[in-house]
Amino acid sequence: MTKQAPALAVLVKGWPRLSETFIAQELVALQEAGHRFDIWSLRHPTDSKRHPLHDRFDGQVRYLPEYLYDEPERLTAARKIASGLPGYSQAYQVWRQDLRRDPSHNRIRRFGQACVLAAELPDQTRALYAHFMHTPSSVARYAAIMRGLPWSFSAHAKDIWTSPDWEKREKLQMATHGAAFGATCTAIGAAHLRELADDPARVELIYHGLDLNRFPAPPEQRVRATDEPFHMLSVGRLVEKKGFDRLIRALSLLPETLDWHWTHIGGGTLSEELKAQADVAGISGRITWMGACDQPEVIAEMRRTDLFVLPSRIAADGDRDGLPNVLMEAASQKLPILSTPVSAIPEFIESGVHGVLSTDDPASLASAICDLALNPEATVRMATAAYDRLIADFRMDPGIRRLSRRLSALCMDGL
Repeated sequence: MTKQAPALAVLVKGWPRLSETFIAQELVALQEAGHRFDIWSLRHPTDSKRHPLHDRFDGQVRYLPEYLYDEPERLTAARKIASGLPGYSQAYQVWRQDLRRDPSHNRIRRFGQACVLAAELPDQTRALYAHFMHTPSSVARYAAIMRGLPWSFSAHAKDIWTSPDWEKREKLQMATHGAAFGATCTAIGAAHLRELADDPARVELIYHGLDLNRFPAPPEQRVRATDEPFHMLSVGRLVEKKGFDRLIRALSLLPETLDWHWTHIGGGTLSEELKAQADVAGISGRITWMGACDQPEVIAEMRRTDLFVLPSRIAADGDRDGLPNVLMEAASQKLPILSTPVSAIPEFIESGVHGVLSTDDPASLASAICDLALNPEATVRMATAAYDRLIADFRMDPGIRRLSRRLSALCMDGL
């Protein structure tokens, strides 16, 4: 029996991606709530591993041409079909206006991908939903105009803070073929987008939260003796906004009396640079670089670690974290947390209550590490408070219910 084509199409930058567990968690939860959809990915996977969560998605994953020159015949056929759609001329005009303000190869690629999407969407498609407000939303917007369908997006961090205001504004206003609604995962992001929207109610604050069914119960807590080795863990891409260059400098400032070790999980473009920095600082022997890991490996490391460190900061281009899910994952295992008061991190962690928020200055980070290492009773108390806050206010289910209602209404609007 042939499976009926779904009414909803979901666009993502890439699938699967180890660094975007929050997207996989949401899409699997929506599927389990009764939504049926295919994933349309702008890029092919590059990670050698995948989380078990990715295997729980049972829809079809379709890949658009990552670069237009890769599939010229597919693009030519799609452009012919797309040009015959009722909204093609309007979509082309919108794109040309965008191209004048952003004359880039990326902008050209977005329109080509939109033509393929619009041409290949099943006739039963009633709405589009894009993860990230920049590239995926542009592709969704152009294709939606061509097909005369409503569209929506979920915004996160980089897409909010590095996209130009004119583009965000036009994607938030119905008069310029904007989204029917936009969801975002932080209060600071929601406030910014509501200022740009024609109707602030169309921007919904939906925390990702955490699906606690995916995580084991936290290990039994114990108070570490101050003369024991002190193990720290960080999980995050090796990119500027994660602040690991500052952390390496901080580690080099730690006193000889502290027997410490730091483990890092994740890949990234700054990998070789940061390893060289650690070599020059003379601390490479105290560091383990594990590279990209799947979820079970991450949790196993969290359960044998004394402190989770995420020294997030604002990158030179304005990019920054939102509310990293990995902080909630650490809290789920009652792992003490040291981070920074960047973006939405204080929405989850109140410094001194649920963890410690330091500036990303290396001396300040080093001082905070020493304080936490020498005050194990306080770290246990804060880790317990973070776990209690996670359970009370940051479960996944309430947000999924709200998003599910929005998407159901969106598909009805597209009938």
